[in-house]
Amino acid sequence: MAITVSLVALFGLVLFFLLRSKTLGFGSAFIAIMFGFYLASTGASEPINDLSTAVVAAIGNL
Repeated sequence: MAITVSLVALFGLVLFFLLRSKTLGFGSAFIAIMFGFYLASTGASEPINDLSTAVVAAIGNL
């Protein structure tokens, strides 16, 4: 749970700065957010969560 909240905060922060620097438009940001919501409701969410948990664990072991 803590990892998920941290990653959401990180991705939200990156998205905020991309919007602020006008590197990413509002339409593209909306598409990226909606893609994330739809991806989370598919069968791909479990492998993505497993991968991100493994990456965080590997970084923690460095």
